[in-house]
Amino acid sequence: MAPTSPPPATPSAPAPGGPPGPEPGPTPARRLLPVVLPALVVGVASALILLGVSLLAEGLQDVLWENLPDALGVGRYSSLWMIVMLTATGIAVGITVHLVHGHAGPDPATTGLVGTPLSPGVVPGLLLVTLLALAGGVSLGPENPITEANIALAFWLGRRLAPGSPAELWVALAAAGTIGALFGTPVAAALILSEILASRPGPGALWDRLFGPLAAGTAGALTMSLADHPSFDLSLPDYTHTGWGDLLAALVIASAAAVLGMAGVLAVPWTHRAFEALRHPVLAIGAGGLVLGLLGALGGHLTLFKGLEEVKELAASPDGWSAGEFAGMAVVKMAALVVAATCGFRGGRIFPAVFAGAALGLAAHALVDAVPPALAVACAVLGVLLAVTRQGWLSLFTAAVLVSDMTVLPVLCVATLPAWLLVTGRPQMQLRKDGTALR
Repeated sequence: MAPTSPPPATPSAPAPGGPPGPEPGPTPARRLLPVVLPALVVGVASALILLGVSLLAEGLQDVLWENLPDALGVGRYSSLWMIVMLTATGIAVGITVHLVHGHAGPDPATTGLVGTPLSPGVVPGLLLVTLLALAGGVSLGPENPITEANIALAFWLGRRLAPGSPAELWVALAAAGTIGALFGTPVAAALILSEILASRPGPGALWDRLFGPLAAGTAGALTMSLADHPSFDLSLPDYTHTGWGDLLAALVIASAAAVLGMAGVLAVPWTHRAFEALRHPVLAIGAGGLVLGLLGALGGHLTLFKGLEEVKELAASPDGWSAGEFAGMAVVKMAALVVAATCGFRGGRIFPAVFAGAALGLAAHALVDAVPPALAVACAVLGVLLAVTRQGWLSLFTAAVLVSDMTVLPVLCVATLPAWLLVTGRPQMQLRKDGTALR
């Protein structure tokens, strides 16, 4: 049986003496069960594609940042090598974008995490440029392009195997499978899709509509956990109890982080126009790589790459840098995110935003030692993610997962309020096709 989305609820019975109503449809369970098998298949496949690209990128990263500079007698993370490597990565990605079918998809500054399906012919080029960017040190994560690739493949194959199935089903399954694999839990996928579904009214109860995606997210998360054991825990000192001073600190830190995130968001149209004026992907992305190399030389090697492993290194020594150094890394990472997202590199914004928030939170802890590092990092990550993603549930979830302590969750909920007031209704970190910002 072809998987289908839940149909509208059966109308209420007619009044006595009225015309007969329609025949009752199948029960919700019978409508949802056919979705389980395709959801599991899509979830596993989505995780395997993510895992394959990640492992290839890690292997190439070792060659570019360890083997090659060692062979040349150059410092692995010297300023010269960072500038050369990021510029070369930009040129390589620009050439690839120019030559591959479909130019590796639309302008990444105009796309979000979950969008309309691309042509399957675009997928190989999209995955190739993503691999090059991840290995070359670009400050973007894999989430956007991998999700786009998985949606394109699931939609193309699903509509051929089950022609009567709705397009939205395959988009939701692939997105959930990828997000579940990225975060190692289907909860992240359910939170993101619940916000998307809330803005797109449709038939059936919310959990009926989330049933298939939740199965896909579970399959993706389990596949990634069994194969790679991902962890987001920063191993910060436990946050034991909440004091009145913590509430004030949470409000201030989350609001300051939201301001940092909004500064990046507001800069996006300007930087996008500057790179677009170069009119050729090799020039635009090559110039972006050069700027990223200069920023890396300014902020240090920890401000390179997507940021997940680097933020763990920061958190391992919360007293290892001064408040000014932590704040400088936060600003550099946000600038690198803006440049990478607007010059033409394909990649996601969640993981670099997490690094910027964590660095800012550690700056707050270094500035005021009485502020617990777990609280400071969680609140700062929350504020930056709210500005960059406009996903409230995702921001709360990620901030709480980083510190692996539910004691901080009530304080995070309080900190969300002023941070959300600062970002809601304002431009988003995504542009329309004409270059203007979405709101």
